[in-house]
Amino acid sequence: MNKIVLIFIFSIFNSNAQNKTITTSGDILQLAIPAVAFGSTLIHNDDNTKPTLQFIKAYGSGLILQQALKHLVLEKRPDGSDNYSFPSGHTTSAFSGAAFIQQRYGWKYGLPCYVLASYVGYTRVQAQKHYPWDVIGGAVIGIGTSYLFTKPYTKKKVDVSLNRINGGYTIGLNYSY
Repeated sequence: MNKIVLIFIFSIFNSNAQNKTITTSGDILQLAIPAVAFGSTLIHNDDNTKPTLQFIKAYGSGLILQQALKHLVLEKRPDGSDNYSFPSGHTTSAFSGAAFIQQRYGWKYGLPCYVLASYVGYTRVQAQKHYPWDVIGGAVIGIGTSYLFTKPYTKKKVDVSLNRINGGYTIGLNYSY
């Protein structure tokens, strides 16, 4: 047990371990945010808007556009590893999921997702895989494609009314979707 505590304390003060943890958390979130968005389409599936298809169009078009730009721009990464820095794929993925959730379910759910997606962007700059403008470009692509294809979720409502007519009462049911 003491060894685990010492390793933990060492990792707190070891900047390489911290950087690796930050980078790994960004790697996980860039997939987790869109996974939650996709999962929400299966839970809140209203036949009229076909949310799963909306997500596939939004996410897929964002990734295709992002990959096309990487191969057209050929910007060298800050760490010099390759020429595919612009735009950030991690950030495109995270912001696509966040924007889908925000567009579909509102700011109450979207804002925390945008905060997490911004953190993903930070991790990419921190890891020296992208410049800030690469992250901004990825965010614009992810948000743009989600706004293009995503329609808000509307809950189905049943309204009940009681009316008095000619000395009697009627009960009305109104179903709206």
